[in-house]
Amino acid sequence: MSAARSSTGTETTATADQPAAERRPPAGYVGRFAPSPTGDLHLGSLYSAAASYLEARARGGRWLVRMEDVDRPREVAGSSARILSTLETFGFQWDGEILRQSQRGEAYRAALDELRRRGLTFECSCSRLALAGEERYPGHCRAGPRERGASTATRLRVDPGEVRFADRIQGLQAQDVSCASGDLVIRRRDGFFAYLLAVVVDDAFQGVTEVVRGADLLEHTPGQIYLQRRLNLATPAYAHVPALVEADGAKLAKSARSVPLDAAAALPQLLYVFELLGLAPAPPLAGANIDGAWAWAIERWSIDRVPRKAALPLPPGQHPEISYSGVGKRGLP
Repeated sequence: MSAARSSTGTETTATADQPAAERRPPAGYVGRFAPSPTGDLHLGSLYSAAASYLEARARGGRWLVRMEDVDRPREVAGSSARILSTLETFGFQWDGEILRQSQRGEAYRAALDELRRRGLTFECSCSRLALAGEERYPGHCRAGPRERGASTATRLRVDPGEVRFADRIQGLQAQDVSCASGDLVIRRRDGFFAYLLAVVVDDAFQGVTEVVRGADLLEHTPGQIYLQRRLNLATPAYAHVPALVEADGAKLAKSARSVPLDAAAALPQLLYVFELLGLAPAPPLAGANIDGAWAWAIERWSIDRVPRKAALPLPPGQHPEISYSGVGKRGLP
């Protein structure tokens, strides 16, 4: 993987765990894009990545890429490399090395051990099948695993009480995590660390000051904030852009528009995403290129332009032609 798109000019390889004394998050704004290598990037991925990137660059901040490959069984071979290649093709320039969750086990284990030492966790033998139909975890194993000798997950004890935060796009949010989810899994029954633990530990480790991502993750944010507080970690700001959906409300990931992005149509697809994010359509761009499009967007960017809604329906149709003068016609709608 070339480091040509990294603004630091360093090789974009995974970083190892660092001693605590070396963990000095940089001052100023730090944003991030954290894809999971379970498939290629699609229009919805580009949309959320662009929002995060524009906010970071417009504020003169750093923008990090983290590969969230903690769920190894779901990883698709070659997906990580294709994701990075696609980001390069669409003109994203990240700062520093790429953090890979698959190499962060010691950091997650340390956080888990701290929670255990403080009596904030318990082992749970309940399978998904056993919990089928439950809207929240009912606390079956709080006093000890119900099924002796079975493999167990580690759950975080969640006490009653609302978690409140102001999302910069979606507004004031409040959720009682104990009622919405119950005790949270932080280590799975198969031994893998849960995404919840990994994302909280890594955002703190990287000094992320704001998380800009899709609103499909909004409901999980209170649980992440709850865990941050239990680990005495800083809580970043949050801004959840609308999730792109089909005209009938169906998830984009389940539709024909979830196909991989077309590198041959990178510029028109990027300009279309800018328009979805509230930027006025780009003027005719004679001899336009990707870098010029980003410069145009960054200069005009304001997160206040993003539609204040949880979901943004796209026009009907699978792959309608789009045309930005002098740019080209092929691409997603």
